Amino acid sequence: MVAVGAAARIGLGRVALELPTPAYGLLVKVGLTETLAFVSGFLFGPAMGFLSGAMIIVISDLFMMPGVWTPFIAAIIGIFGLAGSAVRRLGSEPGALTSGVFAVVFTVLSESLQNAWFAWFFNMPIAAVFVMGAPSTATAIVNNAILIPTLGRKVIRLIQDTIPGSPGGANAR
Repeated sequence: MVAVGAAARIGLGRVALELPTPAYGLLVKVGLTETLAFVSGFLFGPAMGFLSGAMIIVISDLFMMPGVWTPFIAAIIGIFGLAGSAVRRLGSEPGALTSGVFAVVFTVLSESLQNAWFAWFFNMPIAAVFVMGAPSTATAIVNNAILIPTLGRKVIRLIQDTIPGSPGGANAR
């Protein structure tokens, strides 16, 4: 999942760099990073979920734009792995509504933390950063509200049904 997430993020990042500047922040939010971290957390627990999200960011940033922000953003995205694990504790398989609500809540949390970090690091007014980041935040919310309840749930079912002994899978019983 880390390899797929990093490859998707790198590919979208490279395409985005060829577009006008405002499009970059929007296009990179359409990646699978959060969805795959959520799936990892759901299937394999909070540590693996957190590490999956963080490693997707670290590895992809090595090929794109690594910087002082990389460890902070990696830790923030790792939160989606924790969210997947939290949803797992609610039942054996997340419903579309449950995973959609978690996707929106954790996306707002993630984007808020990223904006707060950016404002702090660059010594900018936090309100200005939140306003400047609003299009990117809206894109991330829409992306995650669609991908996590749809693609995320399908990947969870696929892994549970095909990998013997996977958590919650038919073969684990």
